[in-house]
Formats: sequence, C-alpha cells, structure tokens
Amino acid sequence: MEYKDYYATLGVSKSASQKETKQAFRKLARKHHPDVNPGNKSSEARFKEINEAYEVLGDPAKRQKYDELGANWRQYEQAHQAGQGFPGGGPFGAGAWTVDFGDGPAGSRSTTEDEMHEIFGSEDPFSDFFRTFFGGARAPRQTRAPRARRGRDVEHDIELSLDDAFHGVTRRVSVKAGGHARSVDVRIPAGVHDGTRVRAAGEGEPGASGAASGDLFLRVRIRAHAAFERKGDDLYVRVALHVTTAVLGGEAQVPTLTGPVRLRIPPGTQPGQVFRLRGQGMPVVGRGGARGDLYATADVHLPKRATSEERAHYEALAKLAGEPVGSRR
Repeated sequence: MEYKDYYATLGVSKSASQKETKQAFRKLARKHHPDVNPGNKSSEARFKEINEAYEVLGDPAKRQKYDELGANWRQYEQAHQAGQGFPGGGPFGAGAWTVDFGDGPAGSRSTTEDEMHEIFGSEDPFSDFFRTFFGGARAPRQTRAPRARRGRDVEHDIELSLDDAFHGVTRRVSVKAGGHARSVDVRIPAGVHDGTRVRAAGEGEPGASGAASGDLFLRVRIRAHAAFERKGDDLYVRVALHVTTAVLGGEAQVPTLTGPVRLRIPPGTQPGQVFRLRGQGMPVVGRGGARGDLYATADVHLPKRATSEERAHYEALAKLAGEPVGSRR
C-alpha cells in the first residue's frame, strides 16, 4: 500500500494554514471537476485524489493524525491488519465529500454520496491508504438502481440570410448524442433576430433510466445583406433619385424583401431625406402578421458628365439662380 503525500497532491507545504489549503483545493477542484471535463478519465482520477487529500487536510483532527503518522505509517498499517485500525464510517468515509468552489451559497456546494456514485459508479472513491488510516475497513457497497437523469441540452449555431429570417425556414440539423448521429428538422420562425436561440424540445441528448431528453437549441446568426440594414424589426435602404426627380418630384421604385414598391417623391426632396414605409419591415415574432417599417433614404445622383444639351440647361438654371457658370471643357 502506497503512502499518500496529501500536501504534494494539493501543492501546499506542511506549514500551510487551513485557509491556504482551502484556496489550493478550490483552484484544483475547479480545474479538474468532471462537469468541466466530461469524459476525461485523467481529470476524474485527479479530482478523486484532490478530494481525498482535502478530506484529510481540510479537517484539523484528521490532519493532526496524518501529521503524526509521518514516516511511521507502516506501523499503523500493521496495527490495522491486526484489527486495531481507526474506527470507520460509511461507504464513503466520515461523511459526504465537500467540493467548495467559493465563499457563500452561490459559490459553493457539496458533492453528496449520490453524486459520487454518478461520478465514479461502483468504484471506491477513496484509496486503500485512506481507508486504512481514516475510514476503517472497506464497507460493502449496496447495489443501487441507476438514477434517472435528464439528458443534456445540445446547442448549435445556424447561419441564415436576411431573406430566410424574413420568410422563416426549416433547417435539418445533425445531432450527435451517445455516440450516434441523427437528423432533426427544426422550423425557424419568420422574423428571428441575430443571436436568437430557437428551442426544439426533447431533441437533445437522451435521458438516463427513463428520464426526459434534453433540448436542442439553435443559435441564429444572420448574414449581412447587400442592400438592407436591419435595426430591430425595421429595415433601412437607400433609394437612388435623379436630380430632376428630387427637384420636380415624381416616383421612385423602393426595394423591399417582397419586391419593389412605388414611393411618391415630393418636389424639392433633399439628399439624405428619409421616407417611412409602414409595415414593409421584418415580421415581428409572436405578433401574428405584424411587421416593422422600412426607412428609405434619398440618395440624389448627380451626372458625372453632362451632355452638351444637358449642360446648356444647367447653365440656364445657373443664370436664373445668379450663380457663376464654370468654364467649358
């Protein structure tokens, strides 16, 4: 039977205070807890060693016995084999293992005997060394019925175009659980926002011993659109206007996600003027057909090169306005 150096396990000196010992334990327990390292047998074994060490060093009475033991541990072993060992407790020693992750109720919790069974199954969570000197004879383990446990939730990212988000779409997702892959069709509702989590109930990992399955969550990512900018349920777009339309008024074609619509342009429309088209934005999730608005910004286009006839008209306008006329080229 191997002597266990619990001080080395926690990385503290023999003169470390109870506070220092506890701090070292917290740090290691956070790092190696099975919830943080699912399926990692190495971390599971390390977690077991860390808890056993703190079970002794975190208890002043046990720590004193351990310190007295020292190099004479084999004498204690011989005494134990002769039937003179320390009095023992239940199958898990003196009590439930305590895994303290911080100060106060929000930062700490205890690992109960049932949870130890979940982590280590039928395996004894204490070493022979611990059993000999702190836990008495090994107690027989009773056969337990498997605990019902809800399956874990599964989360995936899914990328959509703005058109997909506008109309709603069904996507097939491959879900891997328990070493098997299966396909799940999930309906994405119209009007979802970037970052929305769409829930498919019961499509996550299966539960244990008849418990309910977890859920599948799809986190939506929406690609940027070439023409439209989205803000909440509203859309924003720029509309090109000829200078004559801006000056004299008229109509313009405004793009929407369901096709172009006509917009009346009043005379004297200024560059950057914004027009509101009610109900031409994105669908509002959960509001039965309601939609946001579309805001169209006037983008007045000036000709880069005027024909001689166009130039003559602009020069006439300049004279009417009393503005100087540039040189001909």
